[in-house]
Amino acid sequence: MPAPNPAALEFLLTRRSRPAKTLGLPVPDRAALLPILTAAARSPDHGKLEPWRFLVLERPALLRLGAAVPARAAELGIDPERTAKMRAQFDDSHLAVVVVAAPRPDPKIPEIEQILSAGAVCLALRNAALAAGWGANWLTGWAMHDADFRQRHLGLAPSEFVAGIIHLGTETTAPPDRPRPDLGRIVAWVEA
Repeated sequence: MPAPNPAALEFLLTRRSRPAKTLGLPVPDRAALLPILTAAARSPDHGKLEPWRFLVLERPALLRLGAAVPARAAELGIDPERTAKMRAQFDDSHLAVVVVAAPRPDPKIPEIEQILSAGAVCLALRNAALAAGWGANWLTGWAMHDADFRQRHLGLAPSEFVAGIIHLGTETTAPPDRPRPDLGRIVAWVEA
């Protein structure tokens, strides 16, 4: 019989992201962030390729990114509302971790498995931050999907992309829970 961990299961059953715009100061310092990053790096990684890496964005870097948004939005013809929303994601944040997906050519490990591993890292990072008592939210946005913006402002290689930006901080307001998936609609039991 397996040894259950009721506290861990209860955490997973009740965990809730905190909206990034509600995360304030203080934020984890480097010492507090290292165990969170360590937990995230323990994500499934078929072939031990480590097809991801972290960029920790401190406040000055976030403000620099926010300031870069309007010019790129104008070049792409992005409407003012989407531009303002993307800029606010950076301007309102005090600390964020970018999970960079960095798939590596490998004859045995398909690229899709490496991309899924980067997604698992995002979830593990967010959950580790929540378990450590911090508020956390996983976002991206149009600027993170724009190769020019990623390369120019985050220094990503052409083969890399942003799997997620995990915003971290102190919860300023408790979010209401939201409706969860109906398991009867999404689960199929296959017996034979």
